[in-house]
Amino acid sequence: MSKEKNKVTKGILQVKKYRKKKLSVEDLTKGVLNGDKAILARAITVVESTKNEDLKKAYSLIENCLAKKSNSIRIGITGVPGVGKSTFIEIFGKTLTNLGKKVAVLAVDPTSTLSKGSILGDKTRMQELVKDPNAFIRPSPSGESLGGVARKTRESVILCEAAGFDIVLIETVGVGQSETAVHSMVDFFLLLKLAGAGDELQGIKRGIMEMADAVVINKAEGDNLKRAQRAKAEFERALQLYPPKENGWIPKVSTCSSIENSGIIEIWETIKQFFDTTKDHGYFEINRQNQNKYWLLQTINELLKLHFFEVPSVKENLEKMMTQVAKEKISPFRAAELLMAVYKKELK
Repeated sequence: MSKEKNKVTKGILQVKKYRKKKLSVEDLTKGVLNGDKAILARAITVVESTKNEDLKKAYSLIENCLAKKSNSIRIGITGVPGVGKSTFIEIFGKTLTNLGKKVAVLAVDPTSTLSKGSILGDKTRMQELVKDPNAFIRPSPSGESLGGVARKTRESVILCEAAGFDIVLIETVGVGQSETAVHSMVDFFLLLKLAGAGDELQGIKRGIMEMADAVVINKAEGDNLKRAQRAKAEFERALQLYPPKENGWIPKVSTCSSIENSGIIEIWETIKQFFDTTKDHGYFEINRQNQNKYWLLQTINELLKLHFFEVPSVKENLEKMMTQVAKEKISPFRAAELLMAVYKKELK
């Protein structure tokens, strides 16, 4: 049996072993801190769980992992569906691992509003990167979360950093101009665009363009090369209309081809240049501090929401109110007000 087959067999046996055993917080913490990818995947599953029994476990796990200091870089990557995010991330990730970096990819797949299911096919699309020993890919469903990320993406970032990954890439759903959530958890925000698809005008709109630290015109190859170069010039002119960023950085526009592997290393050079520039302004630390404050408020909102819907009297009255709202016997606003009164009464 070849060495490669031995490794695969050993890995399968190890996964089966872990699946049989229910791991404690201590086991999970130890595995994550040792960089065990199988346990890291299980730790993220615990953190993503909505079961009450897993909540305390998740909090303890995150606290343990926060204690490990990390110098990692968090990079958010967004763009409309079809722009080639997965292909780009695979080539970009391989470029980084070839440079000796350990790369974690947190890919978020859209959840169907009808079936509530997600395909979670990013591992299939990133066939080369998934086999790289210095890479870890975790697809997660977006669920009902807004902003193009999964409900527990930020906690997953903390676990990946504790596991020793130098760079964490967060691929968003790519739902247009609502990518604020991912922007609030990364150090560098990369916007992928297409040329010749009507995407240029969409990109000139405010919102997502103001958040971008770099704009990359993807699929700049073959007959599309000239269109990509024209799109690059248009975006550069558009960016001049925006006020300068507080961190002193001027967003860069470039082209790349994930298929031909051209322009990829230049993107990494741009990211390094970004950190060299913003370091002088103390931006990195200030940005991380502001993000922590933002996620404190987000977590409070989430916990309040969870607690609200778990209160028995709220559950009981919710069905009645929904029926009355559906029949237009009461307005949604009045119904919400009455349910809040029930909730407040329960707290006394």
